[in-house]
Amino acid sequence: MELAGKVALVTGAGSGIGRAAALKLAAAGADIAVLSKDADEVELVAGEIEKLGRTALPLVVDVSNPEEMAGAFARVKNTLGGLNVLHANAGINGVWAPIQDFDVNDWDRVHAVNSRGTFLSVHHAIPLMREAGAGSIIITSSINGTTSFSHVGASAYGATKMGQISFTKMAAVELARYNIRVNAVCPGGITTNIEAATIKRNLDQIDLNIHYPDGEVPLTDGEWGTPEDVAEMVLFLASDRAKHITGTPIFIDGAQSLIT
Repeated sequence: MELAGKVALVTGAGSGIGRAAALKLAAAGADIAVLSKDADEVELVAGEIEKLGRTALPLVVDVSNPEEMAGAFARVKNTLGGLNVLHANAGINGVWAPIQDFDVNDWDRVHAVNSRGTFLSVHHAIPLMREAGAGSIIITSSINGTTSFSHVGASAYGATKMGQISFTKMAAVELARYNIRVNAVCPGGITTNIEAATIKRNLDQIDLNIHYPDGEVPLTDGEWGTPEDVAEMVLFLASDRAKHITGTPIFIDGAQSLIT
């Protein structure tokens, strides 16, 4: 129960990595603000957290909407009393397509969720963490666009993921004086539903003809990781075990980024 008495907010908490992280943090003793656009998923995860004996605050919010996000953090303060941990996890793949085929609205939507959503999460977390005297912020980035560049069509997504790494480092330096740590987790292939929601167009036009006979993940003979693999690192970074770690991207990919 190393997070006993702490409050955490997880964005994109309705499924996948966010759900796994919310449950992992709750099992370690934290009360959890469960934030997602999907009301049914939010209620389900909140119920799972309450079964663990923790308080859950369901928040049905679009992370790209400034007014909704401001209201969500106000509810966290008023209902849970403050904030110690933020997992800025919400993100979308959006459209994957050749750059010349990209529609500006598709580009902007990926950046709205992944970039603006991350900024708004951190922006509103800072005052609450300053009041608490410390905090830990964990941003979900990716190997795509940061160390791996061979997934064709993912230029918008990759741009946001690299941007999150830069933002992590800048924020770590700026917020260190408040004892707020900022780190990033960079998953490789993880068994979530984000791939199913990806819209792919005309990718055959940029086929790089790359093949991995033994799979893309050396550590597991090609098998992807699980949301729980990432959640374990989120818990570590949220805890005092990581008290001297900030500004650091951590790759959770079974060496996938080393060969892709």
